[in-house]
Parts: sequence; C-alpha cells; structure tokens
Amino acid sequence: MSRIFRRRILPPLALASATTLGALYYVYRPRNIIGYEPPVVPPPIFGADGTFRLPRFPKIKSRFEQLSDLRKSSTLPDNEYDILVIGAGATGAGVALDAATRGLKVAVVERDDFSCGTSSKSTKLVHGGVRYLEKAVWNLDWAQYELVREALKERTYFLKTAPHLSMWLPIMLPLDKWWKVPYYWAGTKFYDFLAGSEGIESSYFLTRSKAIDAFPMLKQDGLVGALVYYDGAHNDSRMNVSLGMTAALYGATVVNHAEVTGLLKDEETGRLCGAMVKDRIPERDGGKSPKAFPVKAKCIINCTGPFVDGIRKMDDPGCKEIVAPASGVHIILPGYYSPGKMGLIDPSTSDGRVIFFLPWQGNTIAGTTDEPASITKDPLPDEKSIQWILNEVSHYLSPDINVRRGDVLAAWSGLRPLVYDPKAKNTESLVRNHLINVSDSGLLTCAGGKWTTYRQMAEECVDTAIKEFGLEPKPVVNAPRVSGTENVDDGAVLDGSCQTHQVRLIGAHGFSRTLFIHIIQHFGVETEVAKHLTESYGDRAWTVAALCRPTEKRFPARGERISQLYPFVDGEVRYAVRHEYAQTAVDVLARRTRLAFLNAQAALEALPRVIDIMGEEMGWGRGRREREWVDAVKFLESMGLPSPMIGVTRKQVEQGKIDFKSLLEYRMYSRHDKPVEEEADN
Repeated sequence: MSRIFRRRILPPLALASATTLGALYYVYRPRNIIGYEPPVVPPPIFGADGTFRLPRFPKIKSRFEQLSDLRKSSTLPDNEYDILVIGAGATGAGVALDAATRGLKVAVVERDDFSCGTSSKSTKLVHGGVRYLEKAVWNLDWAQYELVREALKERTYFLKTAPHLSMWLPIMLPLDKWWKVPYYWAGTKFYDFLAGSEGIESSYFLTRSKAIDAFPMLKQDGLVGALVYYDGAHNDSRMNVSLGMTAALYGATVVNHAEVTGLLKDEETGRLCGAMVKDRIPERDGGKSPKAFPVKAKCIINCTGPFVDGIRKMDDPGCKEIVAPASGVHIILPGYYSPGKMGLIDPSTSDGRVIFFLPWQGNTIAGTTDEPASITKDPLPDEKSIQWILNEVSHYLSPDINVRRGDVLAAWSGLRPLVYDPKAKNTESLVRNHLINVSDSGLLTCAGGKWTTYRQMAEECVDTAIKEFGLEPKPVVNAPRVSGTENVDDGAVLDGSCQTHQVRLIGAHGFSRTLFIHIIQHFGVETEVAKHLTESYGDRAWTVAALCRPTEKRFPARGERISQLYPFVDGEVRYAVRHEYAQTAVDVLARRTRLAFLNAQAALEALPRVIDIMGEEMGWGRGRREREWVDAVKFLESMGLPSPMIGVTRKQVEQGKIDFKSLLEYRMYSRHDKPVEEEADN
C-alpha cells in the first residue's frame, strides 16, 4: 500500500499542491503598487530654527516669450524648427514632449486651448479594452488582440509618469445568469494574464451579497453575482495641460490660442517648409486682428483630431477626407449614484452598445453612446442620447432609486475621430487604432487612436518624422530639473532616444498619497481642498496653495472656494494664468479646473469670480470681461446648462437673483414650510 501511495498517489498530489501553492503565490505575492510609491522628492520640513522653505520649481517661459520664439523661426536658418505640430490635444502635446526630450527643436500651436476638444471629453478611462479582447477572441482578430496588449502596456506608463493624475479603478460587471460566471471569469482572467507584471490587482468574483455590499445601489432582482476587474482612470484635460507644460520646460515652444491659417511650400520643390500662424488673443481685447506670421519648420505634423481634414485640404484641396467622426455623449450625475471608488460596466445594453458608469471627481459619469456625427467645435449633447443613458442606468440600479432628468448636472458630446486609411484599397474600412500618413508634399498626419495610447502614437509619429525628414535627435544637455531639486534625478536618461515612458510630468516627482497632509499643516486649507490640489497638481500644489489669498478666518486659513459645492479655490485661477497659459474663463472652468464638466450651473455661478481674478491677473478692461461672460455662457450651453439659465446676466448671478422655479431641479425637492411630522399630526 505504501509503495502504491508513493508511486501513484503522491506524485499527482504533490503536483496539485505545488500548482495550487504557485497559483496562490501569484495572486497574493507581495508587489509594489504602481502609482503608490514614495515621492522621488521628499516634502520640505521645518528647519531647526523654525524656518520653512517652499519648493522652488523651474520657471516656464511666458506665453509672450513663446510667441516671440515662434516669430524668430523665419529670421535666421538656425532658428528653423525641426518639427511644427498643429494641434495640442493629447497626441499633439505628446508629440511635442517626445520630440523635445529627444533633443529636437519643436513647436506646437493650438487654435483654441489644450484639450479643448476630444481630449477633454473622454470617458476618463485608461484601459486596455475588455470588450476589444472579447471581439479579438471570438473573431480571431489579431489586430484587436494587439491593440489590447499595446493599451495594457501604455496603461502602466500613466501611473508611472503622472501618478497624481492617474489611478487604478475597480470596475464591476454584474451578472444575471449563472452561465455568464465562467464566461466572464475566463475573460477577465485572460485580461489579467495579458497585463502580466503591468497589472496590479487580479480580477475576482463577488457573490450576490458581496456585490450588493460593494455597490449598494445595484439592482438585486436576478443578480447572481459580479466580476470585478481593474483598469485605470485619469483627469484627462489636466493630463493634457501637464503634457504641454512639461514639453515647454524641456524647451518646446508651446502656444495655445494660435491658429494656423495656411501652409508654406518651397517654390522649387513644392515641399512644405512652414505655416502661417495668427495669435487670436489680441482681438479678444477689442483690438485689431493681428496679421499671421510665418513659422519655418522642416516637418509639419497634423494632430488636430476630428479636424485633420481641414489641415490636409490646406495642403491638397483635392484630397479625400479620412475622418468619420462619431459622437460620444456623457452625463454627470450626483456622487450618490455610485460608490466612491468602484465603477460599473454594462456590456449588453438594450441595443448592444457598452455603457460605463464611473465615479469621477466626487460625482458619477455615465456614457457613452456612439453615433455618426458632423464636425463642430462645441457639439451640443442631444436629448435623445441623454434619455437613452438615463434609461440604461435605471435598468441596473435598484428600482427604489428614481433616476431623474433633473439629476443631470452636466452633459457633453465629444467627437471620436475614427479614420480611413487613404492608401488602403478598401477605402470603406475604418482603421481600428490610429493612422500615420505622409502626403506627397510632406504633411505628416497622425489621427485616430485613443487617450490610452497617446504616448505610443506620439512615439511612432516622431519616429516617422525622423526617418522621412532626416532629423537628428541628440542627447538633451542641461535638462531642467522638473522636480525643482538639484540632487534628485528626474528619472529619465535623455540620450536622444524615446524616453516618454520614463519622463515624469510636472507635479509627479514630489507627489505621494499623503502629500495633502503636509499642505493642510502648512497652509491650513480644508482636507477636501488639499486632496483635490495634490491629486490635480501633484507637488505643484505647494505653489497653488501659496497663491490662495488668506481668508482671515480661524479655518480655513487659505483657499477661498470659487464654488461652495466643489473644492476648486482661488489660487488655482491665479496658477492657471501664471503657469499654465490660461487665457480665457473657459480655459479655467473647463480644462484647468473641471467645474464645467462636473456641474454646469455651479460653473455659471462661479463665472463672475473667475473673470474677476483673471481680470486682476491680466489687466482686463470692462469690454474684455463682458466678452468672457458671453463666450463662457455659450460654452456652458454645450455642457448641459439648462435653457432657462442661458439668458441670465452677470448682475443676476452676483446678486443671487436667478429664478430657479422654472428648472427641473427646483421641483425635485420638497420645499414645504412644515416638517413632515407636523403635517402628519394635523
């Protein structure tokens, strides 16, 4: 018996035990949490004599100085740029940072503001794409599979280079049939496997009771359990602004509100050699529109997202359009609609589309629909899409929760630039990821893709430019200490190769999950405000807090909120003007802070204060302030501002004389004079 046990039973038993132990070790092994490492630069401390020295960060050139550098490019051959990027969304800003950290001379110009279009209107996810993986498996589609693998790798770089703006987010997948449990379990485990060491937590199954405990507002009828997997989330427009400002620190010429009005071609070769650029800010002050000036460059890169065909037609009026824009609508609901740190995905809505339901900035974001659309600057969210999202949301929330139209705090429509390959024989098929194309005259166009893969798109784009135009990357000498500390390595060896997977963005070096405590203890700001500042600006929260005016109150000592409902404070407006090239009130409300995306009415109420602070900083006269009011209210209409609010005046807002009785929100709440108990007694 002992011989049979040793020969036949013991080996498989030992193998099974080793396999089980190995699996347990793989799942529960100790590992560093990406994005939760200690800060590269420790926070400042009080000296022995009681003194406290704030961090001193390197200075970025002013927008005026950047414009001056642009104009110099046409004066001498040595001033010519290697690359001129048109468009400063995620891809354009990413290209500028990549080129600058390879030692190339680069400029990027943007007609409006950083992230003013698609790049600020995303779902806020940094994800590989579980749904793409499902399609790849069922359709045996290698291109889809490669797209997921590429995105999972890029997801990690967000957390490494901008831990203050990115975070891991568990996402629940509710299940209503038992047969779906093994199906989706296998899918999420395959997703974990593809992520490998670049993942963080393994996906896991929740029983019905545990799913309800984690997501109390979930519909219980028919629920058998849920699977939870991990993806990333981020603050998209703040990420975009940080990319642009980091590129500027590394020597790139970065100018927003500067429009390309035409392309320049060499008379002999017919090749592009520059562009005509016009500063759009002087006309906002009531002055004459300035003349466009030439900017010389060896390579012109078109990164204008849904608007790439407009630039392509400047180069070749007869070219075929390559963009097939799709509209994605998102709505913002109060935070109580979802747990604070868990999202939800519904992979099978009533018409087969996927909808996300995610916590974001204290509220809940729900979307997206995917419909063909026409290209406009600030598309309006249509009521049909808003109602569709609300209807789908109501299907997986508890029936005792009344999903109301009046709960929609903001809504917006973003254009997704799906593209056709102009060189493909089958011109009707869309490119699944992104497209890089070089025209006969040398216009390099980079289009398509998604936020998660912006960095790889930029890398491939710069690689193509170097090859096509004979550019010469070189090591970056005397690189700026982005961290503001001389004795700390910024973490990237700038040897002329692509290093954007290592280059930390502004704010990353001194960030930690406990930095907010130091901000509170030194400046006396509210806890909610301190957390917001560190998670939006990283170590630059020191500078932002220092720009907050003292309140002359016992507490908070600094940090006057521009909206009582949200943690945005006065110092952020000053910081946006002085350090982030904010030129308009919309720049601040929509992209430096996210108030317009969180609550359109709160943004309207904060608008007078924002205009006044910016006016003090930039010397605006009455006419400019009035224009800012008109333009901002028009923009807020595209963010879901209720129609009765669109005609209000600044004076009405400042005096609190807005008539709310015509709004849906007014009728949503009980406004009786007597408590319910007194009415019952009577």
